[in-house]
Amino acid sequence: MKRREFMLMFSAAMAAAGPLRAQQKAMPVIGYLGQISPVSGLAPFREGLSDTGYVEGQNVAIEYRWAEGQYDRLPALAAELVRRQVAVIVATPTVSALAAKSATATIPIVFTVGDDPVKLGLVSSLARPGGNLTGVNFFGAEVVSKRLELLQELIPGVGRLAVLVNPSNATISETTVRVVEAAARGMGLQVQVFNAGTNREIDAAFANLVRERSEAVFVGGDAFFTSRRVQLANLAARYVIPSSFSQREMAEAGGLMSYATNTRDTYRQAGVYVGQVLKGAKPADLPVVQSAKFEFVINASTARMLGLNVPDKLLALADEVIE
Repeated sequence: MKRREFMLMFSAAMAAAGPLRAQQKAMPVIGYLGQISPVSGLAPFREGLSDTGYVEGQNVAIEYRWAEGQYDRLPALAAELVRRQVAVIVATPTVSALAAKSATATIPIVFTVGDDPVKLGLVSSLARPGGNLTGVNFFGAEVVSKRLELLQELIPGVGRLAVLVNPSNATISETTVRVVEAAARGMGLQVQVFNAGTNREIDAAFANLVRERSEAVFVGGDAFFTSRRVQLANLAARYVIPSSFSQREMAEAGGLMSYATNTRDTYRQAGVYVGQVLKGAKPADLPVVQSAKFEFVINASTARMLGLNVPDKLLALADEVIE
């Protein structure tokens, strides 16, 4: 090949590669701020992104920041994402959303929270968020009383209830205790609260609640507890105590029952909103979505181990019965 022909071909190749390099450089980056490395949330989140035309690694990148149960790290992790100048921040759940809001008033934020986002100060209203935040409200607080009602129907003789919460997640733990105590008064239940924020504290809490003759344990909704679901289920089995959880993964691990909003639907909707923001939508114009799907899961194998007879009514209500 003559030198002139080679140079023409080389110039053409470089000209074609130029726009490609520019496209790669312009790939938007999502900042993902979470409490614990997720067990199930990322897959439906990516599905929601895909529904809007974005695929991680192809036309969008994601920077992950996990507090791994050390919630006091969240403000610094949120600040890292702001310095990274990400296009949008996903913050899940409540404590992450609050940290993200404190870190930036300009970068769009899509949250998933269990508490009322208006009361939390995240948005002005559900229909018109009005700022740089919007997202999904999955009714973490509202389902607490319903979960307690289902537990009492499953074990009607229960009188002493242990409530396990993570004091590091003050917003969720305080709400859980307040709602459980209010509902328990109408059910004739005695409530004892136990705190645990580490593996050792979980072990100690179970030893204490058994010593206090608790007849069932109601585990608060918390990402750290979800990450320790096997430990919690094993302790409940060891001490032969019925357990109620907020996520289906807990019942799948051996817990007696779970009741909560559909996690997959929550994260998928968050992915859809992130995709819409990347396409130019403003959070102020995207109404906060309220979850409409709920899941009631019973582990029948665990019920038999505990000597419980699950009423036909509850079997009919359950979205899934694990054998």
